[in-house]
Amino acid sequence: MKKNILRLLIPVLVLNLIVAGGCKKSKLSTSDGDNTDNTNIPGTGTRDQLTKDSIFLYAKEAYYWYASLPDYATFKPRNFSSNDAELYALTQYSNNPATGKPYEYVAGETYPKYSFFYTEESSGAVSALKADLNETATDYGFAVMYNTLTDLRVTYVYPGSPAALQGLTRGCRITAINGRSGSSISYDASPYGSGTNLSFVESAIFGTNATISITYINLSGQTKSVVISRSTYTLDPILYTTTYTIGDKKVGYLVFNSFTNNVTSRLKSIFSDFQSKGVTELVVDLRYNGGGYVNTAIDLINLIAPVSQNNNVMFTTYYNNNLQSLTTLAKRKASILVNQPLPDENGHLQNYTGGANGKYVTYADLNYSSTSSDNIERFSTSGSLAPSRVYFIVTGSTASASELTINSLKPVMDVKLIGETTYGKPVGFFPIHIDDFDMYIPEFETKNQVGTGGYYSGLTVDRSGYEDLDKAWGDSTEALLAYALGYTKNGVFSATKKVNNSVSSEGKARLSAEDHSQMERLLDRNRFKGMVATPVWK
Repeated sequence: MKKNILRLLIPVLVLNLIVAGGCKKSKLSTSDGDNTDNTNIPGTGTRDQLTKDSIFLYAKEAYYWYASLPDYATFKPRNFSSNDAELYALTQYSNNPATGKPYEYVAGETYPKYSFFYTEESSGAVSALKADLNETATDYGFAVMYNTLTDLRVTYVYPGSPAALQGLTRGCRITAINGRSGSSISYDASPYGSGTNLSFVESAIFGTNATISITYINLSGQTKSVVISRSTYTLDPILYTTTYTIGDKKVGYLVFNSFTNNVTSRLKSIFSDFQSKGVTELVVDLRYNGGGYVNTAIDLINLIAPVSQNNNVMFTTYYNNNLQSLTTLAKRKASILVNQPLPDENGHLQNYTGGANGKYVTYADLNYSSTSSDNIERFSTSGSLAPSRVYFIVTGSTASASELTINSLKPVMDVKLIGETTYGKPVGFFPIHIDDFDMYIPEFETKNQVGTGGYYSGLTVDRSGYEDLDKAWGDSTEALLAYALGYTKNGVFSATKKVNNSVSSEGKARLSAEDHSQMERLLDRNRFKGMVATPVWK
């Protein structure tokens, strides 16, 4: 059952309650019986010191790669200048043997690939957690990407958002922002410049300013100047849907931008419409979908999967050995997770005197075993669409719950990936509340019914290509969509497109593949990427 993560937080928890379990002089037991000696952890300290201790101790028990972390005396959490610095350090101990780098390494950056802190005052990608998971957002409601060095385009606009009300749509070319235009808003990240322009554009669009002034050229060639005011609106992650007739086949097309907790009923309605129109193949456009709720991903998977898979394994969730070892009441009582309440769907404490806490249900009371039915998701198909093939349009912005959806369907039906290698996030998290913030660190990994997972470098595509940023949603000539429709018609991917992917449709040179990936990462870092579990106490 889905829960609003932001409403699950229990604000009445005081710091002393959280750190009491984290900083008591005890030993953190591990599954192999080798305990980590924590008797040298100070029992007192300032609020900041105790918070830093808790960050370390929660990671030491719950972090998916906990075994790579040093002990308290070696790590010295209180020596870090900030919580962010500590979190980054914690995430850089693990080693991905495929790359020789930490699993959370991001080239040229000093932030982790997956982990973060969330508060109501968070900005950038962290603030996007609220919008990308729940029903409302408070921002301008659009995003951008460079089509060429001098061609800044709108990638998507949320329906009903402030940007939508001012006429912005996908494909609009932005020619001026807050009085700056021309070369002063061109792409200038390394090796093209100092990054000053990019920082300006990023701050203006994704920052916290109340308004933004924009001049743009729409897809009809009209130039408009508007002022967009930040405001709160209901977020609709379904950006576009239509059907195509290709020979004697019907193809359904869905642009889906986030696995929010308010979208399942609409998805069911769309798939019912596809079924009534005789759709036999499906194109699911996840090019900007960074993830969201696992439960919503499950709903989408069940709408697509063949009915023959009913009751078969969809995917299995794997936690670390520490969490899997919490098999007795004594071990659960010793777990630091005894300080993390597991609320019901309305955000209320659940009474449970027989649990680890002795008062209410906590995360220490869950069964983390990979063989538990709680951690084995099975297909339960809904609807009667049953497409013979599904194409997923993906980019480096496609992450987490999106990748879970793709990976779960791959073993059970004909799946084709079009675009660019995905982000690479086979891990997910639940929130750990410390002081006045929530810590999100990878606590589990998922693998499909044949045991495939571990796509930390992303899912590779069957047909690579750049998207056409100057084409509207649903334009059948847009490069990535055209590849899918072409395959439906001919049974193979076309070798080339009418316009070569090395240039834009206007004939201007694109960024190199490497520079394009960097640009995509820099501008997309303002979006949440995650796979959030919402455990239910049974």
